[in-house]
Amino acid sequence: MGAEPGNVWVAVDGSRTWEGLGWPRGLRGGGEWLRVGAGDGLGMILDRFKVEGRVAVVTGAGRGIGRGVSIALAEAGADLVLAARREHTLQEVASVVEQNGGRALVVPTDVLVPEQLDRLAERALSEFGGVDFLVNNAGGTLPGPAMQCTDDELNKSFNFNVTTAFHMSRALAPSMAERGHGAIVNITSGLSHLVDNGFVAYGTAKAAMSHMTRLLAHEWAPHVRVNAIAVGATETDALAMVTADKALAQQMKDLTPLRRLGTVEDIGAAALYLLSDAGSWVTGKVLEVDGGTVDSNWPFAMPSGLSGPQGA
Repeated sequence: MGAEPGNVWVAVDGSRTWEGLGWPRGLRGGGEWLRVGAGDGLGMILDRFKVEGRVAVVTGAGRGIGRGVSIALAEAGADLVLAARREHTLQEVASVVEQNGGRALVVPTDVLVPEQLDRLAERALSEFGGVDFLVNNAGGTLPGPAMQCTDDELNKSFNFNVTTAFHMSRALAPSMAERGHGAIVNITSGLSHLVDNGFVAYGTAKAAMSHMTRLLAHEWAPHVRVNAIAVGATETDALAMVTADKALAQQMKDLTPLRRLGTVEDIGAAALYLLSDAGSWVTGKVLEVDGGTVDSNWPFAMPSGLSGPQGA
C-alpha cells in the first residue's frame, strides 16, 4: 500500500492484511484483527522486553535487589546463573526461576575472592554455552565519617564495588559479543552523584562504577552494551535496620518527591529494560531510579568530626 512502516494487522482468519500507523480502516476494535508489528522486525512493543533463550549472571542474587532483578528476568523468560555467598538464599531464588519455566544454576560465590569470580564465569559458560547478560549487583559499604575512614577501608570499598564488577565484565564480555546481544547492568547508587555526610567511601566507589560504565560502553560498542542503575532508597533487608523505625521510614518518604521508597520490583523493571531489546539503543548511561530525589534522603545527620577555630 506504500504506507510508512508502522503496524501490520492480520485478519484472524489470515485472509487479509493491512499496513499503516493505526488500526485497520473502519475496523477499530471488534477483535477481528491482530497486530503483529512491522518496521524493525521485532513485533509488538512488549516483545522487546522478552528475553527467552537469554542467559543472565546476577551477583548478590540471593536477597534484595539481586533477587528482584533475577526474578524479573526469569519472568521475562531468561535462564539465570545466581551468585552470592549464602547458598540457601540462592536456592530459594532458583526455585522461583524454575517455577517461571527457566533454568537456574546456583554458584555460591564470594566476589571478594578473584578465583571464585573466575569459577563463576567458567560455570556459567560451561553450563549454558555462553552468557548474554551480566548484572553486577554485589557491593556496598557501611556509612561512617570521612575522618574515621582509613586508606584500607577506602580501598576495600573500591574493590568490593568496582574491581569485582570489572573482573566479571571482562570475563564474560567475549561470550556476550560472540552471541550478538550482550548487555551489562551495573547497580550503582544515588550517592554516586548526591552528597551527604558519611558516604565518602561508598559514594566515591559508586561514582567510579558509574564512570567505568561509560568507559566500557564506549570501548565495547557496538558488541556489548553497558549501562548502570543509580538506585535510590529501596526497601531491602539492608535498609530494614533503618526503616524498621516507622518515624525514620516516614522521614525518608517525606524527603522523596514520589513520597515512597523504592521496591526491588522497581529496580528489576529498570534492569529488564536496559538488558532486553527494549533498551537496544541505550548504552553508556546511568539511569536514576530513585523516586525523583535530588537531595539525599538519608535520615541521619552524621557529624564530620572537624571543628574550626575556637570550636566553631
